[in-house]
Amino acid sequence: MARWLARAMPCLTPAAVALSLVAVLPPVGSYARQDEFVRALQFVIFAVPVPALLVLGISSWPWQAARRASGPGMSPGRWKRAAVPGLRLAARPAGTDRRAVGTAAAKVLLFAALVITWRLPAVLDALARYPALTAAEMVTLACAGAAVWIDLLAASPARRPLPRPLRAAMAAVAMWTIWIVAYVTGMSGAASVPAGPDADALSAATQRQLGVAVMWAVPAIFFAPVVYAMLIRWLGERDDPDAELRAAALPGSAFAGLSPRPRPPRGWRTPLD
Repeated sequence: MARWLARAMPCLTPAAVALSLVAVLPPVGSYARQDEFVRALQFVIFAVPVPALLVLGISSWPWQAARRASGPGMSPGRWKRAAVPGLRLAARPAGTDRRAVGTAAAKVLLFAALVITWRLPAVLDALARYPALTAAEMVTLACAGAAVWIDLLAASPARRPLPRPLRAAMAAVAMWTIWIVAYVTGMSGAASVPAGPDADALSAATQRQLGVAVMWAVPAIFFAPVVYAMLIRWLGERDDPDAELRAAALPGSAFAGLSPRPRPPRGWRTPLD
């Protein structure tokens, strides 16, 4: 089963492309300009499944996996020797860590800004009137979401993974942003698409609630497992009493100078002294 899943992973990239095309082309694209539920479904597909599947598929390609195994400018053997669980950042310069954290924060903020922007009433009205804007929505949300997922899945071979608490926070912020937008949409009485002449209030309210449910469920399916996995693995690493001693042997480590063997008390002499 695991071998079958590994072979199927590279197919996620064309699946993401096909899913985005189905969401933007007729008949789904035409329904999105008329039905509030389809509009919300189209939006959440662009924001969550498409970038996640793109990154998952690309990161499983053989050449990409080989680059991650070798590391940035490192041989495979050296990367394995330096890969101490939970203490990778200790062996890196502090400035690099700050830049990585700043870049990750900028990615999440950009994604949140795009999510909010594309759900503004004026923007939704423009999407209904000008179908060409849907392509811009798909590209911007997919690119910003893919940038976030690259960090969440540690799919970049150019640098080492971010710490797991930071990745959990990134996933939580992205998920909560969509949830807050969904909550505001559900509490608002205005329709996200212009109502047709035959639309009634009951159907509009029902479609709005269905759209809110989709905007809650899809981010939870994709982001919540990431938050859970990152926190559980981080807590497990913190409970490892030998992690600091194993890291002491790494050159440049913050724990350099520690010894895996306890130093005998002063004044003790061995028989050979």
